[in-house]
Amino acid sequence: MNGALGRRVLAELLGTGLLVAVVVGSGIMAQRLSPENTGLELLENSLATALGLGALILMFAPVSGAHFNPVVTLADYALGRRAGTGVDARTVAVFVPAQIAGGIGGAVLANLMFALPAATASTHIRTAGHLWLSEVVATAGLILLIFALARTGRGAYGPAAVGAYIGAAYWFTASTSFANPAVTIARAFTNTFAGIAPGSIGGFVAAQIAGAALGAALVALLYPRLPTPAKPLAPSGTAEPNEHVPVSSSRSTR
Repeated sequence: MNGALGRRVLAELLGTGLLVAVVVGSGIMAQRLSPENTGLELLENSLATALGLGALILMFAPVSGAHFNPVVTLADYALGRRAGTGVDARTVAVFVPAQIAGGIGGAVLANLMFALPAATASTHIRTAGHLWLSEVVATAGLILLIFALARTGRGAYGPAAVGAYIGAAYWFTASTSFANPAVTIARAFTNTFAGIAPGSIGGFVAAQIAGAALGAALVALLYPRLPTPAKPLAPSGTAEPNEHVPVSSSRSTR
C-alpha cells in the first residue's frame, strides 16, 4: 500500500471510528441526562450525530472523500465504473475493512469514555419488516443525496446536507436510520441506547445493501451525466485531494 492510499485508509478508519464514538457516546450521555424520556434521548442523540457527522466530513473529506460507510464506497465504485471516476477495486478492498475496524474501535472508545466495559454485546433486538424497510429507505436516500450533489456540482453543501439528512432520518424512520453496515456492526459492541443485538445485524445490513442499490439506480436514472471534468464527488461534500470536482459521507448512524 503506497503512502497516499495509506493516508486515505487511515482517514476512513479514524473518521468511521469517531462517527461511531459520537453516535454511541451521545446515546450514553442522553440516557444519563434524560433517564426514562426516550423522545428527549433521541433528540439529544440525533442532534449530536448530525453535527458531529458534518464536522467529521469537513475534517476528513480532503484526505479520503469521507465515505465512513461501506455502501457509499461501493456505490462510488459502481457509479463511477463506466465513466472512469470513483474509487477503484483496490480502494474498495482496503476502505471497507478499515471502516468496519474503525467503527468497532469507536464503540470501544465510547464505552471506555463513560467508564463502561470496553465491549459488551448489545441485547437491543431490532428484527422486524418495518425496520428493514426503514433501512432501505434511509440508505437509498443517503446515496441519492450524496451523488446527486456530486453530479450537479454542489459538493460544497455535502457536510451540512448529509448531516441534516441523517439527523432528520433519526425521526422519520422506525429504525432511527443506521444506513451504514460498518456502524451497524460496531453498535453490536455496546449494550447502551445506540446498540443493536448481534443477531439483528444481518437483516439491517441486507436492507442497507438493497437500499444502496436502489439509491444508485435512482442516481443513474435521474442524473445520468457527470459534471465536466468528470470526477467522483467526495461522498461527504468535498472533492478528493488535488481534484477539481464537485462533491459526493457518509453516514450513518443511529
